[in-house]
This record gives sequence, C-alpha cells and structure tokens, in this order.
Amino acid sequence: MRKTLGWLLSLVVLIGTMGAAGATAQAATAAGPAAATDIKDRILGIPGMSLIEEKPYPGYRFFVLNYEQPVDHRQPWKGTFKQRMTLLHKDVSRPTVFFTSGYNVNTNPRRSEPTTIVDGNQISMEYRFFTPSRPDPANWAKLDIWQAASDQHRIFTALKKIYNKNWLSTGGSKGGMTATYYERFYPRDMDGVVAYVAPNDVVNNEDSAYDRFFAKVGTKECRDRLNAVQREALVRRAPLEAKYATAAAENGWTFTTVGNLDKAYEAVVLDYVWAFWQYSLLADCSSIPTAATASDQEIWDTIDAISGFSAYADQGLQTYTPYYYQAGTQLGSPDIKQPHLKGLSRYGYQAPREFVPRDIPMTFQSGAMADIDGWVRDNAHQMLFVYGQNDPWGAEPFRLGYKTRDSHVMIAPGANHGANVAQLQEGEKTLATAKILQWAGVAPAAALADSAKAAPLAAADAQLDQQDLEREPQLRP
Repeated sequence: MRKTLGWLLSLVVLIGTMGAAGATAQAATAAGPAAATDIKDRILGIPGMSLIEEKPYPGYRFFVLNYEQPVDHRQPWKGTFKQRMTLLHKDVSRPTVFFTSGYNVNTNPRRSEPTTIVDGNQISMEYRFFTPSRPDPANWAKLDIWQAASDQHRIFTALKKIYNKNWLSTGGSKGGMTATYYERFYPRDMDGVVAYVAPNDVVNNEDSAYDRFFAKVGTKECRDRLNAVQREALVRRAPLEAKYATAAAENGWTFTTVGNLDKAYEAVVLDYVWAFWQYSLLADCSSIPTAATASDQEIWDTIDAISGFSAYADQGLQTYTPYYYQAGTQLGSPDIKQPHLKGLSRYGYQAPREFVPRDIPMTFQSGAMADIDGWVRDNAHQMLFVYGQNDPWGAEPFRLGYKTRDSHVMIAPGANHGANVAQLQEGEKTLATAKILQWAGVAPAAALADSAKAAPLAAADAQLDQQDLEREPQLRP
C-alpha cells in the first residue's frame, strides 16, 4: 500500500511538473521568442542595422547605431549609405519619440522634452548628408526633404515591429521643420508631432515679416544699442578686418567658398542682431557695449561672442554645407532690410549659394515650401507648434486652417530659439502637456479629465534633459 501510494505521489508530481513546464512553454510561445531576447540583439537583428557603441546610463540602454539606407528611396538598388542614429531605450511597453535636430546627431544620451513628458524611448536620427551620414560619392540631388522623410519612414517601419506602442516625432528649429515635412509625406506613421521653433519660409523672396519683427522686438533701447554696434563694426571695417586677418592666420582659416575675407567679415557682422535675438534674452542687452565709446577690441569681442568670426571661414562652413544646400534649393532663407547700415553694407545678406562650394550645383524649387505650408493648413492632425516670442525664426511660422484637427500653435512669452512647452504660459503649458500625453497613449485619467493636472511622467534629469541648443554662429535655424 505504501509502495502504491508512493508511486501515485510520484506520478502526481511528474504530471504537475509537466503541466507547469507546458504552461511555461505555452506562455513563452504566446509572448513570442523575442520576449526573452536582449533588446540589443533584437535591434541588431534588423537587416542593415549595426552597432557603433553602447554607452551605459542609469535606467536606460543607450546605443549608437548605423542603419543602411538607400541613397535614393525611389531607386533603392542604386547604392546605399550608412546613416547614424541613436536609441535611448526605456522599455518596449513605453511610447517612442522620434527626434532629429535636422543636423548631426548627438552621440551622448539625451532626452527631448516630449520624451521626458511621456517617459518613453527615443530614436534620434542624423540628417542625411551630414558627416558621417553622407553617401560616397555624394549625389547632392538626393538631398531633399522627401528623401530625408523617407529615411525616417524606413527607420520607423523597421523599429515599429519592436516598439509597437504610440510614436511621436519632434525636433527643434530645422528639426521641427523636419518633423513637419515627415508628417506631410508620411501622415500615417506618427501619432502626434511636436515641432519647436520651426520656420516656414513659404515664399522665399517675400521676407517683410522679418523686417516687421526687427522693428518691434524687445525694446527700442535694446534695438538701438544692437544696431549701433553693428553699424560701428562696418564703420571700423579696416582696423577690425586687420584683426580678422591676424585671427585667420593664427587659426588657419581660409575663405575659398565665400570668396574673400571682406565678404566673410560682413556676413559675420550682418548676423549680429539676428543672432542676439536668436540665442539671447532681452535682459542680456545690458551686456552690449555702447558703440560710440567702445574700443575696437570691445566691438570685436561682442561680434565674436554673438556671431562668431569663424562662421564663414571654410572651416566653419564645411560642417553645414548640407544645410546651405537645402536652404538654396528648397527651404529658403531670410533677407532683411537694414536701413541703419545704408552706405556701409557692400553685400547685404548673402544667399546660400555663396556658402556652398561652386562644384555643387544648386537650383531653387519654389514650390517645395508652398506645398508643405498648404498641407499643414488643410491637413494638420495632432500637431503642436511651439515658438518663442522674441525668436526671429518665428516671424514666419506655421499656421493652421479651419480644416485642421486637434492641432495647436503656441508662443512662449519672451522666449528665444530655445522655446519649449515648459516656457509656455501656464494654461497653454498644461494643455500642451496633456495633448502630448494623450497622443502618446499614456495620459493618466486625471489628465484626461482635466488638462490642468497634466505633468511630465519622467523625473527630471539634469544631464539627460539638457537642451542641446548649440550656439550656431551662422544665420541658420
């Protein structure tokens, strides 16, 4: 009897073990084999994806990657290039934010504002033709807004299989433009768009909006002070250009692309007022010297600090050739009247063609921005545009027509080119935050019921959340 009971007990244990194993296997099958696969292996399992490096960061996995892209998405068999990107991985159960600056990608861990708000993952893409994400040889005709949007679409399509929750696209300045163009060409990819300080130069040769902006921005006292320094820098062109020649010799600057030192000097000086309002605040006006009593060195120092004398040397232009190419072929560029410089300016605002090597052909496509503008006015859905009140690039913003749905344009009072949701007036700040959470599919019930209760889901992180608003010396968004 004891022997029989022991045998029955063993049989029950065996059946239970087999049942548990079967249940585990069944659960694993239901979850899919990927559930047990390390996220790095899943990412590198995507055809064309390769690892450059992984950098540790608490609470995340951070990868710097290359992804093989067609040079021409219309004819993908005609060559490829490696496009650099980064992945800040939180969890596949979280939403994902697709970020681009429109320029080079930062290869250190960073979190854009929407990523902090939704506590999500972040994909950051380097814009095509910015080194090292440049085809070799470079067919510059393949650098346009549709090709770049197709880069994003292809990355999204590959990663959506892993990150299958909601996606938002975002970016600031040229990155905000990029997010907008992506939405225009691939409106079904993203669940929402947050475009910061995105210029919208619909008609390239109509720039009166900028003249109106500079006539009223800040205070008259500040405007007069800035204009006086700018004028004085051209009045003292001879001694200051002598200092420029010395600095060029010391730093190895050359001026083949722009043509000569004189053209480069004036381009730097003419950027001065624009650059001040782009990167500074009204309170910073007190640091501007009084032109009439300032020494040559003081004039030089303030122009260098705000505009940057290296900007239009070949060495300063080289990195940004893709931007100037796009400005001269599709994006457009501003040209403003500066009556206080009458009789002193020899060149005026120089066109993007002047900043691109002559062996790269350029033809302007006047309909490109009109198409984007018309599409946004009629079709924007779950798009948020944020501008800074004192940012020159916001003088020609995106606007919404009556056909748009759940879309918003908001202006941060007193803000510059670094304007974001956190700088909006309180009611707009909470509404914008609530919309971002809602579009990402992670809005708490309280925020859904009352947008005033909306707040970022991730705790602040001083290093991760630092805004990469680089002080671009040239006139660029």
